[in-house]
Amino acid sequence: MTRIAANTLQTLRLLPRAALVLVALSAPVLAVPIMRADAGSTIEAPALRKSGVGFVLLVSLQRG
Repeated sequence: MTRIAANTLQTLRLLPRAALVLVALSAPVLAVPIMRADAGSTIEAPALRKSGVGFVLLVSLQRG
């Protein structure tokens, strides 16, 4: 077997593995635009009431 034929055969054996790795690495990147396009999948928490505890804590720490 010649050197060119051996290199070609080795490349052909490596090609399916390389394609599988490429697909596995590119799947999350390709899935991001699909998830961003659907606005209905966003779950938001209700807005918290402001109780003013931060200001009271700030004043008490400055005095102490």
